[in-house]
Amino acid sequence: MAFDFNAVSAPFRMQPGMRRLAPGTTQLTPILPGQQVFSEKLEVLRLHPGQSLLTSPGFDSGPALAALFQQGETEHPQAWRVAPDGSVHALHLGWSVQGDQATSMANDAPQEIGDCLAALPPEWRTTALFCLAFAEDFAVICGDTSIIPWLAVCLPSHWAPEEKIGRHFAEVHAPVADNHLLITASDHLARLVTGTDRWQRQVWTLTRHPSLHAHPARLDAADWPAEADADQLAAQAWLRTEHQTFIPLASPRQAVFTIHVEVRPLALAITEPAQARRLHDALETMTASVLAYRSLTTARDRLLAWLHARSMGGAG
Repeated sequence: MAFDFNAVSAPFRMQPGMRRLAPGTTQLTPILPGQQVFSEKLEVLRLHPGQSLLTSPGFDSGPALAALFQQGETEHPQAWRVAPDGSVHALHLGWSVQGDQATSMANDAPQEIGDCLAALPPEWRTTALFCLAFAEDFAVICGDTSIIPWLAVCLPSHWAPEEKIGRHFAEVHAPVADNHLLITASDHLARLVTGTDRWQRQVWTLTRHPSLHAHPARLDAADWPAEADADQLAAQAWLRTEHQTFIPLASPRQAVFTIHVEVRPLALAITEPAQARRLHDALETMTASVLAYRSLTTARDRLLAWLHARSMGGAG
């Protein structure tokens, strides 16, 4: 979905920013081979499954997966189907998983999908097929404990999923700069999203990395180019956004957290001056700690100059 620039506010604060989802709003986005999100997810599942598919010992993911798979079938029956025997079918990808066996459903089904699934532990194959069928990443949060016991995250935004599994919601956000509002609200948020309503939030940042997969172990650590002027720097900047939603379970008290990551060139993401003004005002009011956390310290002034020009109607 298109990023809602109304989610960009000033003064900038690290805060939950939760909004109710309108009834009937879709929460999942089917994808196809050839799309950037599919290619990056496939590469992560092939090369780094131990850092993307994670569960706490003894956790029963069955109810959460059932809710997630049902959501996929309800929203996109042309893409996903759960058969009475429990097998799952990614109709638009041409692959299914029955028990722990992956099977192609068409002669032209991409073999790379089957090879990826076959290399994974059998208990993760249905989840991995779902991850390849939809753009979102997924996590489970428990309302009673605020613990995150299960993750299927291929495209993390500068955080390591393997360091978050089994931890309290507050612990997960402990490294975030200016995190007071997030930490103090953590137990309330866990209860909120595992209730009866459906919630969403949108978050954003500016980055020099065009990849969707932003695991810190595989990011180029180089800073923004010091010699670039405002226009040159903005040409290398990307708007990274996440649309996050929650699918509550009837029982137990859990929710599936969906994360849809998108990355667009900054110059193309801004289509009107008011959007540039919103980003300018938010960036201008970020604290030094937030700028450092988001690796924006050395780029701030040049990005502000470029955004100001765009807000005044300049080409940028």
